[in-house]
Amino acid sequence: MALKDLTRDAVIAAINEFDSVGREQFLAKYGFAESRRLFVQYEGKSYDSKALAGAAHAFLSGQSSLKASEFSGGWRHAAGVLQHLGFDVVDRVPALTVHDLVRAIDRLRPATVASGPMLKQAVVLLWAIGLARRGADRVLTWERTHAELTPLLTAHHRSGERPEGRPDYPVAALYRAGLWTLDTSTSVPAAHGDARLRRWFDEHQPEGGLPEPVYELLRSSGVARVQVVSAIVDKFFGDFDYAAVTKAVGLEGDSVVDDDLMLPDEDAGIDDPKRDYQDLIAVVTNREPSTRGKRRPVVGNDPIRLAAARRAVLLRSEGFCENPACGKPAPDYTERGHPVLEVDHVSDIATGGRDHPVQMVALCPDCHAVKTRGRSRHQLRERLLVAARERHEAWAGTAALNGG
Repeated sequence: MALKDLTRDAVIAAINEFDSVGREQFLAKYGFAESRRLFVQYEGKSYDSKALAGAAHAFLSGQSSLKASEFSGGWRHAAGVLQHLGFDVVDRVPALTVHDLVRAIDRLRPATVASGPMLKQAVVLLWAIGLARRGADRVLTWERTHAELTPLLTAHHRSGERPEGRPDYPVAALYRAGLWTLDTSTSVPAAHGDARLRRWFDEHQPEGGLPEPVYELLRSSGVARVQVVSAIVDKFFGDFDYAAVTKAVGLEGDSVVDDDLMLPDEDAGIDDPKRDYQDLIAVVTNREPSTRGKRRPVVGNDPIRLAAARRAVLLRSEGFCENPACGKPAPDYTERGHPVLEVDHVSDIATGGRDHPVQMVALCPDCHAVKTRGRSRHQLRERLLVAARERHEAWAGTAALNGG
């Protein structure tokens, strides 16, 4: 059951059936959800690309239709095959890359106090990313926004910031920076002053939230999410401990870098594992100790770095034990789709080892037990150090040559 077998005639036959029975019945017959983004444009009409590819397989000699769970609908799979067959495939969501979003965050100009940038915009953004991570509503009423942000802004601020918890200031600033939407046809006052800004929000009660492309990117891609959270932390927090804020908004632990597996696969999942690995390595390297040239002096409990490092190693393992003398597949997978392998530091951090995938490996339970307490653990650690370095260099590309 391979997409590579599809022919243009089979796809046109599926298009004819789509036109004959209608979209709703066509999707129900073949068991597909409505496409969120990718559509085939043919003779002035639009067709759900993944459903079309799955149904078209039934029009091949001796074949049956493909189920949605049997193949991916993204550009590297169904959409790419359809495009190769000469069909016009369009993406209805404006393109947004994580690098666009990181640049937008870097352009923010928060007010400052003696200890550094004020944290208001950062707290609002992290709260909204937490909502996206949970798949909560993107657009909220001003009443709910005010109610949820006020205690967060009151609890998390620098010395010198007014701890009154007013969300109108940071929301207005983010709106003007293009990182927030407000459903209003009237001009939003600038994010300074006092009575006028408060009065505008009280009178208009605007619904708002992250722009849809930003929300969808941060909801679906764990790699993008951890990169953006890291950029916010670097921009606003400096040496200020950010862990309490990320915990309060639900961005703690390894789940911060999980993809949303409930989304249609054209919106979620790993499209290019090596590229994702390199993006995660950039986060890890940027957040290493100050002895590596970075400014953060305390990194032993850096949840963003830890999550990125663990995900990178699991990604690199491809579901197999990284002990070259073993190589067994993981005994199972988690509900999030990650292999059940132990991510281990080959050289202990306490004795000078790096908290970086170049010195970390994914091990099956048996090899992890030997590495931890076996008589041959010292010899195994030497072999694992070499294996980790070689695997890292193979996956990291130019990043490995630059000390990543």
